[in-house]
Amino acid sequence: MTELNYVEKFANYLNGEKKSINTVKEYTNLIKQFLEFLKKDPREVTMEDIDKYKEYLAIEKNYSKQTIYITMKALQSFFKYLKIKDLYKLQAPKRSRKLPSYLNEKEMANILNAAKENERNYIILLTLAYSGLRVSELSSLKIEDIDFYDNFIHVRSGKGDKDRLVAIDENVLKIIKNYLNKEKRSEGYLFISQKGTKITSTHIERIVKYYAQKAGIKKKVTPHTIRHTFATILLKNGADIRFIQQILGHSTIATTQIYTHVDEDALKEVYEKTKPHY
Repeated sequence: MTELNYVEKFANYLNGEKKSINTVKEYTNLIKQFLEFLKKDPREVTMEDIDKYKEYLAIEKNYSKQTIYITMKALQSFFKYLKIKDLYKLQAPKRSRKLPSYLNEKEMANILNAAKENERNYIILLTLAYSGLRVSELSSLKIEDIDFYDNFIHVRSGKGDKDRLVAIDENVLKIIKNYLNKEKRSEGYLFISQKGTKITSTHIERIVKYYAQKAGIKKKVTPHTIRHTFATILLKNGADIRFIQQILGHSTIATTQIYTHVDEDALKEVYEKTKPHY
């Protein structure tokens, strides 16, 4: 079997496992890179080969722990597909737990104000800021997924192929409704390109980057930064951690708990109230 056949059949396996489009794309690309490095039939791979590849990624390519972690997860899935038991039980390195980057409310407001020159782009940013959706979820959002009566967004097949309900501000939905009425659209994807096709995640990332720079924000801002901002503000304003877990679509509370460490103002406030007085 050729390298290309292995990658194609692996992609089919992942689709059969109901993995997300992004996961299929990422894992198959990582396996393609691995096979190019390997230069041998993957059924003949040994743990020594994998150790050499990890060393290559860390030293030659200078990849981060996070990238190596995802690569090892991809390899686990690949060897599970090949039914090579000794290899699909390989251990991925510990995932790094960096504190998420986020904006303060003034910075987020400045980005929204900068985007008011373009109605569609403004609403894209507004929806991200008030819902905490992942960029892939926003890109795939259809008009029929929005409940304008009860103020909910239905996320279909989010991460882990899970559906969930996300509450959103009533005023944001009014702005979205007016926008759709102007465009005379009542079905299809909520956000479309100039060609009338579904807007891509990459396009949304460019929009976020452009308006962050226009607002004078020096730090790197991505759709995920806005998601972190949303979660941090919810927590700061007293939202229960389990509510935040539900609205963000985290599979475990451990993922959500990282937000309990990022609000600097809250940390200072608690410290001032509880510090010792020697």
